Amino acid sequence: MRFENWGLIDYQQALDRQMKLVDLVASRQADETVILCQHPPVVTLGKSSDESDLQGWQGATVEISRGGRATYHGPSQIVVYPILNLDRSDRRCLKPRDLHGLLRCYEQMVIDAFCDLVPDLRAGLGEKSDADLSMTGVWMGQSKLASIGIAVRRWVSYHGIAVNLTKDPLAFSGIKACGFGPDKMTSLQALSRPVDYFEAAYRLQQAARQAFY
Repeated sequence: MRFENWGLIDYQQALDRQMKLVDLVASRQADETVILCQHPPVVTLGKSSDESDLQGWQGATVEISRGGRATYHGPSQIVVYPILNLDRSDRRCLKPRDLHGLLRCYEQMVIDAFCDLVPDLRAGLGEKSDADLSMTGVWMGQSKLASIGIAVRRWVSYHGIAVNLTKDPLAFSGIKACGFGPDKMTSLQALSRPVDYFEAAYRLQQAARQAFY
């Protein structure tokens, strides 16, 4: 497995690069890759999005193939795109082709990365039902810290995880993110302290090494 840090990158450009990696990993021409990056402000519309998800958003939108509804990406976040071969049978936390297990694995990775800053992120993970897709992500009580949406092509994963690092009054305004209003969203800054992109990238990379091996 290798890691690539793309920094601040246009969403469509990042998606195009993801798809190239998906094909390379599927054909065994590249190692599994975990991408870390940020995006300029954009709203992505998943396969379950509907017109009510956009409530005054005036910025860029991109329709994409991941599950879930609308969500926001911007420079107040870090985004993780794991490009993983889901046929592998040698992972400790994930069975082959187990998409619900993949969601739970992503959640645990985020929790492991930041639980020293927000210990109560661990609470409630084991109580979550695989059928309760509205609660996918990482939560602190009734507030959502990280959003997760996945897609699979040739049994290789793409799309991934967005973690809110800092308070941004414009983030999530004008949309129903994952079907929820902007008041549902929180950040590491609100829960503990500001975490910059580079610290978050380091923490998530270390957690990914544990989660995906």
